[in-house]
Amino acid sequence: MTHKSGKIKTIFFIYWLLLLYVVSALIWWFIALSQQNKKMTIYELSLLNKQEVSYQQSYKEIIQSEKRKTTQYIGEGSIFLLLISIGAIFLFRAVNNQLKISEQQRNFMMAITHELKTPIAVSKLNLETLQKRKLETVQQEKLINNTLREADRMNALCNNLLLSYQMEASGYEITKEQINLSQLIEDCISDFKIRFGERIFLSDIKKDVFINGDYFLLQIAINNLIDNANKYSSKDGLIKIIINENKQIEIIDEGIGITEIDKNKVFQKFYRSGSEATQKSKGTGLGLYLVNRIISLHQGNIKIEDNFPKGTKFKLSFNLTS
Repeated sequence: MTHKSGKIKTIFFIYWLLLLYVVSALIWWFIALSQQNKKMTIYELSLLNKQEVSYQQSYKEIIQSEKRKTTQYIGEGSIFLLLISIGAIFLFRAVNNQLKISEQQRNFMMAITHELKTPIAVSKLNLETLQKRKLETVQQEKLINNTLREADRMNALCNNLLLSYQMEASGYEITKEQINLSQLIEDCISDFKIRFGERIFLSDIKKDVFINGDYFLLQIAINNLIDNANKYSSKDGLIKIIINENKQIEIIDEGIGITEIDKNKVFQKFYRSGSEATQKSKGTGLGLYLVNRIISLHQGNIKIEDNFPKGTKFKLSFNLTS
């Protein structure tokens, strides 16, 4: 990483050095032409005969010619300098953005590798234990449930990856139908209660709230939000899910919270907060990105607020006609 950082610094140093050289050459070109113009003016004036009747007229023409050329050099130099500056800024931003994307993709690949290897290793160990040892029924059920939980993790990860790719490639066609949003959320909560029995989930669900939307997408969005709350909350922290008759959803946790700076960035693809507590948690930076895209596809909006005394509150709302 240090070697790569040093290489990038060297590239940028060479870039700015070359840019400085080009600007210096442009300034030298302007000074050289200006001096040449002055010398030509002095030479032409020296050829004039003061005794001639047309002396004053010729003198004025030479001086005006000098001024025109000076104005021409300033205009051309300014345009060249402007074009060079625009090109330099555009190139710098493009390269800098590409480096940021490359870094995000590298971190994403590391996260994906970790996210996949962990459930695979846990599932393999559980299955090998079941195969090689005769366990009591309670222990068997515990291992099987643990394996199913890891399989659900891999399935959710694959769904996020596939959906992200399809959305980027405009390959996913949203299919809207009348959905019982209340029932969908209750099913999501029930699934998390089974997978995370130690977690306290509270719910205040208004019955039979319907929405015209894509069931699969909305399910992914709700699951990602609940999973996000689960990942960034302490084991004894509760998670509360609310939906009212106005199709407004709140998912509240008592976790580490989100800084004001990160509130504007967490919906970016691959973005993960730079805080130590966040980086230690599992994640790929796709969950909230997909949530934002899905809610937008359903003509809704999502806001992040602080939950007092600690934690985060995600507020979703949909168009009443959707």
